[in-house]
Amino acid sequence: MKQLLLGDEAIALGALHAGLSGVYAYPGTPSTEITEYIQASPLARERGVHSRWCTNEKTAMEAALGMSYAGKRALVCMKHVGMNVCADAFVNSAITGVKGGLVVLAADDPSMHSSQNEQDSRFYAKFAMIPAFEPSNQQEAFDLTAAAFDLSEALQVPVMLRIVTRLAHSRAAVEVGEPKAENALEPSCDSWVLLPGIARRKYVELLEKQVKMVEASDRATELPAKGGALGIVACGIGYNYVREALAGDTEVPVLKITQYPLPKDKVKAMADACQTLLIVEDGQPVVEEAVRNIIGDKAVIKGRLTGELPRTGELTPDCVAKTVAQCAAGKAVATFAPQYAPAVNLAGRPPQLCQGCGHRDVYTALNQVLEAYPEHRIFGDIGCYTLGALPPFKALSSCVDMGASITMAKGAADAGLFPAVAVIGDSTFTHSGMTGLLDAVNDHSNITVVISDNLTTGMTGGQDSAGTNKFEQICLGIGVAPDHLHVVVPLPKNMEEIKRIIQQEIEYNGVSVIIPRRECIQTAARHAREARKAKEAE
Repeated sequence: MKQLLLGDEAIALGALHAGLSGVYAYPGTPSTEITEYIQASPLARERGVHSRWCTNEKTAMEAALGMSYAGKRALVCMKHVGMNVCADAFVNSAITGVKGGLVVLAADDPSMHSSQNEQDSRFYAKFAMIPAFEPSNQQEAFDLTAAAFDLSEALQVPVMLRIVTRLAHSRAAVEVGEPKAENALEPSCDSWVLLPGIARRKYVELLEKQVKMVEASDRATELPAKGGALGIVACGIGYNYVREALAGDTEVPVLKITQYPLPKDKVKAMADACQTLLIVEDGQPVVEEAVRNIIGDKAVIKGRLTGELPRTGELTPDCVAKTVAQCAAGKAVATFAPQYAPAVNLAGRPPQLCQGCGHRDVYTALNQVLEAYPEHRIFGDIGCYTLGALPPFKALSSCVDMGASITMAKGAADAGLFPAVAVIGDSTFTHSGMTGLLDAVNDHSNITVVISDNLTTGMTGGQDSAGTNKFEQICLGIGVAPDHLHVVVPLPKNMEEIKRIIQQEIEYNGVSVIIPRRECIQTAARHAREARKAKEAE
């Protein structure tokens, strides 16, 4: 049977068909649709697959590791910057090993369509010394998910599945078969206690598995039948662009990479058969650097480091076609123009907060009060409210990573900056803002924290927020003084009250928290539609 699926959906269905027992994730584009697909799947509901959103990527990784310990297959999903959050548990999971198959899905975002950076998650797989798969299309996304679970259990290590935005959010027909049964509950009998003596033994065991990982990659990689003046090493989605550029030309040999560590013997054989190797990979030059180490000066290596492909941004069919054609002709590749030509006769439409959004009223009130404080700074955070940095508000001075607003405001206040204000969303606060608030309370920092609560994870489509209806209790439990914890409703009619409270708390010498609470207008509209349909069905 064939189904038309997003790359994300192909991974989700592949996991379910591989006998998945639980998916653990924090929403983040371009990975969000994987968990959403599993949550809506009749097969997942029939089997009782666990599929609730986690507080952050670290808790997701640890919960998935716990399910693996119990002998079940678990999938943990995140965007690339989520790997930074879960790195402690992720790297150590390679040392503990796994029981049930554990697949870590990392969705990278070249060109930063909705991200702060272009980091490449393949570095994390190499750092942790675990295998990684990189599908080139939706069918491979489905097939390699099952292969990743199988390899994870065979080698007893977690396995990374790395995709990019262009694959995650494009559709293709995928052929699927019958789903596999779930693993039986069978907890590990091995010690997962990483005391130094045990960790040292397990680290040696991980090192001994490296040969088997390379052998697995070698078996999964097909060496071209012949060589040539130019050979291409194509990774993941880059393989599709290469095939499109070659347009059926079989004279240029192509070594397709879908599995890591790199198949060293196949790479060496490719270098022996070709005078020049062009490395085509979407992301950072992970393979290009590795190939240099593997083959030395056996062949000339071209790619992103040498300028034949653009050093930043995602690959496109056009830039790959241009490079392949010029390298095949033995010509130097000209400097690249911008990847996307500017639109003609189309007015610019920068992103902005929705009309009627409660965040708008928060920024209006803050800006009006802070006009009286020329030296003020507002430290922002990750979420749709980050758009407060743009016109018409121009309110934010910083936005670095999840949870950084509170800790940066604290550091600035420690340095003597006044007033220091932090703006953080509800989901981001529970993700990684609570610990920063505890630091501020313990240090009696002179900061004002605004937790802009729209009752959902709005930026990624309205998923549940872990702290909904709990923020007052959380803040009080952390130690915020009850007299300096306020809940307001961000509406124009309440503007004078909101401004009065902001003014009052800025002048308070200590930690104060203001929680403007009003439901996201997008989820409110959706809930109204659902209620209307339910009423009509009665």
